Amino acid sequence: MLDERARTLLKALVERHIADGQPVGSRTLSRASGLELSPATIRNVMADLEDLGLIASPHTSAGRVPTARGYRLFVDTMLTTHALDPERVSAEVAAAREQLHPDQPQRVIAQAAQLLSSLSNFVGVVSAPRRAGTFAHIEFLRLGERRVLVILVAPDGDVQNRVIFTVRDYTQGELVEATNYLNVHYAGLAIDEMRARLQGEVEALRSEIAALMHAAVQAGSDALAESTEQVVLSGERKLLDVPALGHDMDALRRLFDLFERKTELMRLLDVSQRAEGVRIFIGGESQVVPFETLSVVTAPYEVDGLVVGTLGVIGPTRMSYERMIQIVDITARLVGNALSVR
Repeated sequence: MLDERARTLLKALVERHIADGQPVGSRTLSRASGLELSPATIRNVMADLEDLGLIASPHTSAGRVPTARGYRLFVDTMLTTHALDPERVSAEVAAAREQLHPDQPQRVIAQAAQLLSSLSNFVGVVSAPRRAGTFAHIEFLRLGERRVLVILVAPDGDVQNRVIFTVRDYTQGELVEATNYLNVHYAGLAIDEMRARLQGEVEALRSEIAALMHAAVQAGSDALAESTEQVVLSGERKLLDVPALGHDMDALRRLFDLFERKTELMRLLDVSQRAEGVRIFIGGESQVVPFETLSVVTAPYEVDGLVVGTLGVIGPTRMSYERMIQIVDITARLVGNALSVR
């Protein structure tokens, strides 16, 4: 697509624009590229790059800036990154390891989002691990006529309480019977597995007890869904300082509305979770963050060898992609390590 001269000039232009944020003129580009070319030749090559949609000329300047398509080509074919050993990262990332405490998974997720935002100076986003919904103990308590309190205790000690309304009234003796049956036969199983097994054993149970158990399983599933925030964001306000966004109030309103609708961000992170390594979405390529001026850098993280979530950075297309890749990659490893120490 491009000859070596055009590739060298495009690479130099992107790197210079990332460094200082200004449109790059032919004289600056000549010095930055190291090529001994006349200003006329450089202008001709830049015109060709502009015709290809890789760079653009702002109205107020004779210089050029990369387009989303130009950044895409730069990231795919010109960006070189070096694999980093987490034990030899910079002091700020090494110190961050101490911030990720494995005692509470949700706390690790929140700290990771803050860490990504702090290191990148943009928005950090992390999807929480999907909990298996396993319970260690269940108990029913009668609250009143046709009202029962379901107490679910997870293996990590987390307790979830739900009030369910039953079709008929149960005595405390019947609730004890149901409690004992579930704890003997179902303790240690995931909620979904409990539901499947109950479906198969319903004929062997008294119908009224079976109905109570089905209601308890649904209550446990609902409590689990409400107890875990699926997507955690940090540093949204930092995008107010991005020149390409800071003066576009309509774009900012749409962006912050997106942050409120976390289910859409979850779709993007789910896609990234199925990929290997770091992924980069530039200028709206993800469809979920449909902004020409924004990019998303993501990576999945593993717990005990299994991919359980995704994290990343949302920032302007004009970002240091090499640094973002390193930040996201290392943070994914740190989070995985913190959550695996259980």
